Amino acid sequence: MLAQFLHTETPLSAICLRLVLAIVCGAAIGIDREVRRKAAGLRTHVLIALAAAIFTLLTFEIFFAMNALVEEPRIDVIRIVEAVTAGVAFLAAGTIIQSGGSVQGLTTGASMWLAGAVGLACGSGFYSIAVLGTLLSLTVLILLGLVEKRWLPDADD
Repeated sequence: MLAQFLHTETPLSAICLRLVLAIVCGAAIGIDREVRRKAAGLRTHVLIALAAAIFTLLTFEIFFAMNALVEEPRIDVIRIVEAVTAGVAFLAAGTIIQSGGSVQGLTTGASMWLAGAVGLACGSGFYSIAVLGTLLSLTVLILLGLVEKRWLPDADD
Protein backbone atom coordinates (compact mmCIF):
# COMPACT_ATOMS: atom_id res chain seq x y z
CA MET A 1 0.00 0.00 0.00
CA LEU A 2 2.74 2.46 0.94
CA ALA A 3 4.75 1.53 -2.15
CA GLN A 4 1.76 2.41 -4.34
CA PHE A 5 1.40 5.74 -2.57
CA LEU A 6 5.05 6.62 -3.10
CA HIS A 7 5.32 5.34 -6.68
CA THR A 8 6.28 7.83 -9.38
CA GLU A 9 7.91 7.33 -12.73
CA THR A 10 10.36 10.09 -11.89
CA PRO A 11 12.80 8.86 -9.21
CA LEU A 12 12.24 10.43 -5.79
CA SER A 13 15.83 11.72 -5.75
CA ALA A 14 15.19 13.60 -9.02
CA ILE A 15 11.92 15.01 -7.67
CA CYS A 16 13.70 16.26 -4.55
CA LEU A 17 16.53 17.78 -6.57
CA ARG A 18 14.10 19.54 -8.93
CA LEU A 19 11.97 20.96 -6.12
CA VAL A 20 14.94 22.07 -3.99
CA LEU A 21 16.58 23.70 -7.01
CA ALA A 22 13.32 25.52 -7.76
CA ILE A 23 13.30 26.83 -4.18
CA VAL A 24 16.94 27.95 -4.38
CA CYS A 25 16.52 29.65 -7.76
CA GLY A 26 13.24 31.29 -6.72
CA ALA A 27 14.90 32.53 -3.53
CA ALA A 28 17.86 33.94 -5.44
CA ILE A 29 15.53 35.95 -7.67
CA GLY A 30 13.21 36.93 -4.84
CA ILE A 31 15.92 38.14 -2.48
CA ASP A 32 16.62 41.11 -4.76
CA ARG A 33 12.97 42.13 -4.67
CA GLU A 34 12.86 41.59 -0.89
CA VAL A 35 15.94 43.75 -0.27
CA ARG A 36 14.39 46.51 -2.37
CA ARG A 37 11.13 46.15 -0.40
CA LYS A 38 8.98 45.43 -3.43
CA ALA A 39 5.41 44.10 -3.30
CA ALA A 40 6.46 40.56 -4.21
CA GLY A 41 9.58 39.38 -2.45
CA LEU A 42 11.40 36.29 -1.32
CA ARG A 43 8.48 34.05 -0.34
CA THR A 44 6.40 34.98 -3.38
CA HIS A 45 9.19 34.15 -5.82
CA VAL A 46 10.01 30.89 -4.03
CA LEU A 47 6.36 29.84 -4.08
CA ILE A 48 5.99 30.70 -7.77
CA ALA A 49 9.09 28.70 -8.75
CA LEU A 50 8.11 25.79 -6.50
CA ALA A 51 4.53 25.70 -7.78
CA ALA A 52 5.71 25.79 -11.39
CA ALA A 53 8.08 22.89 -10.71
CA ILE A 54 5.34 20.88 -9.00
CA PHE A 55 2.87 21.50 -11.83
CA THR A 56 5.52 20.39 -14.31
CA LEU A 57 6.31 17.22 -12.37
CA LEU A 58 2.60 16.45 -12.03
CA THR A 59 2.12 16.87 -15.76
CA PHE A 60 4.88 14.37 -16.47
CA GLU A 61 3.50 11.89 -13.93
CA ILE A 62 -0.03 12.19 -15.36
CA PHE A 63 1.39 11.67 -18.83
CA PHE A 64 3.25 8.54 -17.71
CA ALA A 65 0.16 7.19 -15.92
CA MET A 66 -2.10 7.81 -18.91
CA ASN A 67 0.48 6.28 -21.22
CA ALA A 68 0.33 3.09 -19.17
CA LEU A 69 -3.48 2.98 -19.26
CA VAL A 70 -4.33 4.15 -22.76
CA GLU A 71 -2.74 3.08 -26.02
CA GLU A 72 -2.60 6.59 -27.50
CA PRO A 73 -3.20 9.16 -24.76
CA ARG A 74 -4.32 12.61 -25.86
CA ILE A 75 -2.21 14.66 -23.52
CA ASP A 76 -0.32 17.75 -24.59
CA VAL A 77 2.42 18.26 -21.99
CA ILE A 78 3.40 21.63 -23.47
CA ARG A 79 0.16 23.08 -22.09
CA ILE A 80 1.78 23.23 -18.67
CA VAL A 81 3.99 26.03 -19.98
CA GLU A 82 0.91 27.94 -21.11
CA ALA A 83 -0.91 27.34 -17.82
CA VAL A 84 2.00 28.40 -15.61
CA THR A 85 2.70 31.43 -17.80
CA ALA A 86 -0.93 32.55 -17.62
CA GLY A 87 -1.17 31.96 -13.88
CA VAL A 88 2.01 33.83 -13.06
CA ALA A 89 1.08 36.65 -15.45
CA PHE A 90 -2.15 37.06 -13.50
CA LEU A 91 -0.22 37.33 -10.22
CA ALA A 92 2.41 39.61 -11.75
CA ALA A 93 -0.26 41.96 -13.10
CA GLY A 94 -1.32 42.55 -9.50
CA THR A 95 2.08 44.07 -8.70
CA ILE A 96 1.96 46.59 -11.54
CA ILE A 97 0.48 49.94 -10.58
CA GLN A 98 -0.18 52.98 -12.74
CA SER A 99 -0.43 56.23 -10.86
CA GLY A 100 0.02 59.84 -11.88
CA GLY A 101 1.36 59.01 -15.31
CA SER A 102 4.01 56.60 -14.06
CA VAL A 103 4.03 52.82 -13.98
CA GLN A 104 5.56 50.95 -11.04
CA GLY A 105 6.19 47.29 -10.42
CA LEU A 106 7.12 46.18 -13.93
CA THR A 107 10.46 44.72 -12.87
CA THR A 108 8.84 42.86 -9.99
CA GLY A 109 6.16 41.52 -12.32
CA ALA A 110 8.81 40.43 -14.80
CA SER A 111 10.87 38.75 -12.07
CA MET A 112 7.77 36.82 -10.95
CA TRP A 113 7.24 35.67 -14.53
CA LEU A 114 10.90 34.65 -14.67
CA ALA A 115 10.56 32.70 -11.40
CA GLY A 116 7.76 30.74 -13.08
CA ALA A 117 9.96 30.00 -16.08
CA VAL A 118 12.82 28.88 -13.84
CA GLY A 119 10.40 26.65 -11.92
CA LEU A 120 9.29 25.07 -15.19
CA ALA A 121 12.92 24.43 -16.12
CA CYS A 122 13.61 22.87 -12.71
CA GLY A 123 10.51 20.69 -12.84
CA SER A 124 11.45 19.51 -16.32
CA GLY A 125 14.96 18.61 -15.21
CA PHE A 126 16.66 21.28 -17.30
CA TYR A 127 19.02 22.29 -14.51
CA SER A 128 21.50 24.22 -16.66
CA ILE A 129 18.71 26.38 -18.09
CA ALA A 130 17.34 27.03 -14.59
CA VAL A 131 20.70 27.94 -13.06
CA LEU A 132 21.89 30.00 -16.03
CA GLY A 133 18.54 31.81 -16.20
CA THR A 134 18.75 32.58 -12.50
CA LEU A 135 22.33 33.84 -12.72
CA LEU A 136 21.52 36.02 -15.71
CA SER A 137 18.45 37.42 -13.98
CA LEU A 138 20.53 38.32 -10.93
CA THR A 139 23.03 40.03 -13.21
CA VAL A 140 20.24 42.07 -14.77
CA LEU A 141 18.53 42.89 -11.47
CA ILE A 142 21.69 43.82 -9.58
CA LEU A 143 23.99 45.37 -12.19
CA LEU A 144 21.32 47.23 -14.13
CA GLY A 145 19.82 48.31 -10.81
CA LEU A 146 23.15 49.93 -9.96
CA VAL A 147 23.36 51.52 -13.42
CA GLU A 148 19.85 52.95 -13.04
CA LYS A 149 20.61 54.26 -9.56
CA ARG A 150 23.81 55.96 -10.66
CA TRP A 151 23.02 57.27 -14.15
CA LEU A 152 19.24 57.18 -14.37
CA PRO A 153 18.06 58.48 -11.00
CA ASP A 154 14.48 59.01 -12.19
CA ALA A 155 14.15 55.42 -13.38
CA ASP A 156 11.83 53.26 -11.30
CA ASP A 157 10.86 49.66 -11.77
